[in-house]
Amino acid sequence: MSCVLALATLTLGACSSPAPTPEGGSSSVSGVAGGTGGDPGTASASPGASALTPEAYKAELDGRHKPMAAAISALAGARGVKALDQRVTKAEEALAGAAESLAALAPPAEVRTQHDAYVTSLQDFVTALGTTSGKVGARALCTSSAVLADLNAKLKALDEAGEALQKAGGYPADVVDVKAVRKQTRRLGNGSFVRKGSFGGRSSLEIDNGAPRDAVVTVMRGRSKAFSVYVRRKATFKVKGVRDGSYKIYFTHGVDWDGRSKAFTRECSFERFQKSVTFRTTVTATQIRWHDWRVTLHAITGGNARTAPVDPGSFPG
Repeated sequence: MSCVLALATLTLGACSSPAPTPEGGSSSVSGVAGGTGGDPGTASASPGASALTPEAYKAELDGRHKPMAAAISALAGARGVKALDQRVTKAEEALAGAAESLAALAPPAEVRTQHDAYVTSLQDFVTALGTTSGKVGARALCTSSAVLADLNAKLKALDEAGEALQKAGGYPADVVDVKAVRKQTRRLGNGSFVRKGSFGGRSSLEIDNGAPRDAVVTVMRGRSKAFSVYVRRKATFKVKGVRDGSYKIYFTHGVDWDGRSKAFTRECSFERFQKSVTFRTTVTATQIRWHDWRVTLHAITGGNARTAPVDPGSFPG
C-alpha cells in the first residue's frame, strides 16, 4: 500500500509562568494516514462408470475428510492478517483438490443425489474461497471472523450438504466444524482506551482523526506500549497527563472493532509516524515549561510529519 504524505508547519513553543502557576505551550506535528479463484467445474464420473461399494466409497470420503475439516478449522483459527492470508489460500487448495477427486467418483446409487449436491456445494465453496482470498489480500477482510461472515452462505450450504450425505449412509462428509458469524459493525466510544497506561505528566497528545474510518492510535515508549486509544472518524481526542519521554506513534484504521482480537475486522490499514515525538518538562526557579503535541490522521495542507505503512505482523497489538 502506498503511503500518502503531507507537510505542515511545525511550531514549537514553550510555556512559562511564575513557579506556582504553570502555563502550557504547544508544538504540533501532522501527518497523513496512507494509508480470485477459478471455478473448479462440475465434472463428475461418467454415467457408465461402475458404482463404488458403500465400503469403498466410505474409504474415499474418509481419506479426504480430515484434511478438509482441518483446513477449514485452521482458517477459522487464524490470528493476524498474514496467517489469515496463508490459511485461506491453503484451504482453497486443499478443498479444490478434494472436490476434483470426489467429482470423479461413482458413488453408490442410493446416495448419488446427495453425493452430487455435496460435490456442487464443495465446488461453490472453493470458488467463494478464491474471491475471499483476494479480499484478504486487499485488506478488505482482516480477521477470521470477517472471512467466515463473507463465506456465510456457502459455508452453510456445504455444512448442510455434508450432513445430508452423512445421514444418508453414515458417510464421513460433515467437514464444517465452525460456525459462520453475521457481518457486524462494532465501535468503541470516542476516546475509549484499548490499553490505558500510566499517566501523571504535564503534557498532552491531541489526536485528530478526520479520516472516513475509525482509528486506534498506539503510542510506544521503547518496546513498551504506553497506551492505545480509540478515536472515531471525524472526531478528535486529547490524551492528558502524558509522561516525559520519546515516543513512537502507530495507528490502524478500519471498520468493525473486534474487542476480543483487538483488531478491525474489515478495511484495515497499518501505519506509523516516521519520526518520534518527545515530551519534555523543564522546571526552573521562575517557570515550568512542557510540550504538547497534536497529530492528524488525515490529509491536511502543510504537514511536516511523514507516515509509513507497517507490516501487520509488526504492528504493536
